Amino acid sequence: MNADWMIYGAYGYTGELISRLAAERGMQPILAGRNEARTRELAESLGLSWRSFSLENSDDVKTGIQGCKLVLHCAGPFSATSAPMLNACLDAGTHYLDITGEIDVFAAAHQHHEQARKKDVVILPGAGFDVVPTDCLAATLVQKLPSATHLTLAFEAGGGPSAGTAKSAVEGMGKGGRVRQDGMLTTVPLAWKTRQIPFAEGDRLGVTIPWGDVFTSYISTGIPNVEVYLSVPPSAVKKMRSIRKFKWLLGLGPVQSFLKKRIENKVAGPDNALRENTQARVWAEVSSSDGRSVSGQVNAPNGYSLTADAALGITTYLLENNPEGGFYTPSLLMGADYVSNLQGVEMQIAEIDSSK
Repeated sequence: MNADWMIYGAYGYTGELISRLAAERGMQPILAGRNEARTRELAESLGLSWRSFSLENSDDVKTGIQGCKLVLHCAGPFSATSAPMLNACLDAGTHYLDITGEIDVFAAAHQHHEQARKKDVVILPGAGFDVVPTDCLAATLVQKLPSATHLTLAFEAGGGPSAGTAKSAVEGMGKGGRVRQDGMLTTVPLAWKTRQIPFAEGDRLGVTIPWGDVFTSYISTGIPNVEVYLSVPPSAVKKMRSIRKFKWLLGLGPVQSFLKKRIENKVAGPDNALRENTQARVWAEVSSSDGRSVSGQVNAPNGYSLTADAALGITTYLLENNPEGGFYTPSLLMGADYVSNLQGVEMQIAEIDSSK
């Protein structure tokens, strides 16, 4: 596959996983990032071309992506990096993908839907875990129960986070929780609700989190009430709730910078062995006002491994096809069964329950 597309943030934890998998598959992306030495070292080790530029100057970004049909943007935190790259892609007529999980990044990208349609540019944030499996599972369930009015999503991710994921979580804590109620994004307290999540392997305690699926699942399904849960131990719920009184403090720039620096120094992300020996699970249930419900589960490899596989699958599709421009979720672009076609992924759907 010709080098007419780019991975930006290629030397970051997830960016490097994607870059290495792309090279294994015979793909030839241009690797790019802000740090010239790290970008060049990775690219030369994989036999790929490279470019180095920052996102601080819009002209530099436009020059940096010149000639690219698509950019797979992997440099977080996306709250700071998505807008300059997305704007450059829209100006250049270049498809934009990223691997964010941040609600506000999805919302901001969605505002460019009409512009992207006119420019024939595909915008698809959240091309990895956990959005790909949650989105595809939610879309599959609503096909079974089109009258659904409520959606509950939950996931369990083994192996621990990368530094980028941890930093995004710190940003999210400063903003509190988020759910969707009657079609509207609604702010709620951090760790607002808990419930038992009936994974096939056994019940797990889940707590509400302000993750991007609250935004994407509504775009994909139209279900107006959405809650997203993360499987955690009881002690984590207590810690999250104890943070509520410090929400104003967590939102301050110096505090955010301090916490993110600590993460950079202490969080490395799971190594190869840990990724190979941990899995991810996603459970979902949709219900309708007449009491019917249907649930399902996705069993998958480690979330970072799934991200690399899923993002490259979407990249390949866009390089080989010409869909109409606009904002997409994974299921809207690739179909509700996309996640089931990824390596090591299995989706299980229950029968509709009318007993409630």
